[in-house]
Amino acid sequence: MINSLHLIIISCLVFFLGYIFYRKRLFCLWEVDSKNKVPAFYKYDGIDYVPAKNWLVLFGHHFSSIAGAGPIIGPVIACFIWGWVPAIIWVVLGTVFIGGIHDFSSLIVSVKEEGSSISEISKNSISFKAKVMFSLFVWMALILVIAVFAFLCAKTFISEPKIILPSLGLIPLAVLIGAMLYNLKLNSILVSIFGIVAFFFLIVLGNIFSINLGKNSLYIWLGVLFFYAYFASILPVNILLQPRDYLCSFLLFFGMFFGILGVIITHPAIKMPLFIKWNNSEGWLWPSLFVTVACGAISGFHSLISSGTTSKQLPNEKFSFRIGYGAMVMEGLLATLVIVMISSLNLSKDSLDFYLKTKGPIEIFSQGYSLVTKKFLGGFAVLIAMAMLNSFILTTLDTASRICRYITEELFLIKNRFLSTALVLSLSALLAFTGQWVKIWPAFGASNQLVASLSLFVISAWLINRNKTASFTLPIAIFMFFTTIGALVFQFLRHLLQKDYLLLFICGILIILGGLMFLEIMNKICRKR
Repeated sequence: MINSLHLIIISCLVFFLGYIFYRKRLFCLWEVDSKNKVPAFYKYDGIDYVPAKNWLVLFGHHFSSIAGAGPIIGPVIACFIWGWVPAIIWVVLGTVFIGGIHDFSSLIVSVKEEGSSISEISKNSISFKAKVMFSLFVWMALILVIAVFAFLCAKTFISEPKIILPSLGLIPLAVLIGAMLYNLKLNSILVSIFGIVAFFFLIVLGNIFSINLGKNSLYIWLGVLFFYAYFASILPVNILLQPRDYLCSFLLFFGMFFGILGVIITHPAIKMPLFIKWNNSEGWLWPSLFVTVACGAISGFHSLISSGTTSKQLPNEKFSFRIGYGAMVMEGLLATLVIVMISSLNLSKDSLDFYLKTKGPIEIFSQGYSLVTKKFLGGFAVLIAMAMLNSFILTTLDTASRICRYITEELFLIKNRFLSTALVLSLSALLAFTGQWVKIWPAFGASNQLVASLSLFVISAWLINRNKTASFTLPIAIFMFFTTIGALVFQFLRHLLQKDYLLLFICGILIILGGLMFLEIMNKICRKR
């Protein structure tokens, strides 16, 4: 049997070499200079444009926001459907050659364009028509994301009440940390240590005092989460969003550290099948695997965060690569760790499909994490795994709310942030409370990757307009576009056979919208070239 420690070592080596290889080349391409002015300073408004206290604070916010539940849930599903070898190959190579470039380029192009979102940049780089189509597409996707992540977070509160106290207690703690950093201007290291100790004290308290609100708890928690998302969207970024995500990142880092430590100590054998089959009900290995893994290798949502919140807080251009590309490498490492841990479960090939349907990706991840770390975490292993996952979900919820507010203001010319946030969250709440998100969620995976490909096209057009080479971005944009369209076509045909007309309509709209955007972008690029 294959040793899991060897997989971690090889993956880390590839990630490191990719980081070293691209850093110098992309810095030169984008003319990154520490002396260049950044929008966090020259457009400072005390609400959205606020320079981070230091790059580590911003890295924590960015990593927590981009990760979400994707690098955990996607790889679990991929391993159980196609096998761990295809999953880990795509995660490692996708992160190095596609995801890292996508994330860094989205961040730096936004910094060069005064903190504008990718959809806004498409107006100047391509056309106003492209901007409207892109913005509408992203806006609808974010409405769905907010609804789904609010629902998932509420469900984790119900299934594991012990994480409620640390999750909600982190909110006032983050406000205190923000005040200590920005108002009192205390030492960052001391403040961070205080925040970490207080956070883990909340986890211990949560293990002692669990909260159960009865049969209507789902709707109560949904109400609480949307209330939180509203204020997280409108408050100055350095008061709540930035310090909360920063503190959350330590839980994620510690969780990953314990996971890697568990692999080093126990180095469990990989028991899951290397490869299962080329096709199944979810589709062929290509293109369906690339859409299923999503955030573990590349995600369009990352470009929205890079150009939505991170670019407005970047204190210096010299930190752009370690935050943009570096956070994607960290997420790729997380996805690799997830694959290694769940592949250590002793499951036969014939039982995989049944086990996935009955247990679900979240419980499978918790079991794999517990198996690897139980020697030193004991009964806390499952709690830490669930707390990690919930931290990802909650961070994505508040960041998505803020980004969707930006796009609403750009698209519908609503300059009042209180009104635009209320509009966004009202629509998301309608999907969450009525359960309508369940019907349209299956189309999100492909739509998320379509955003990634379109973002890379916009970035390529921006480079070509300035007589720069697009050799790093255009080929992977084309690859991701046809991969995503292929997945959408397969889903379209499947929904046609199943007579699921709602998803059939959504897939058709996505294919048409993606095709129109592709023609608009390629026409612009070809004319310029």
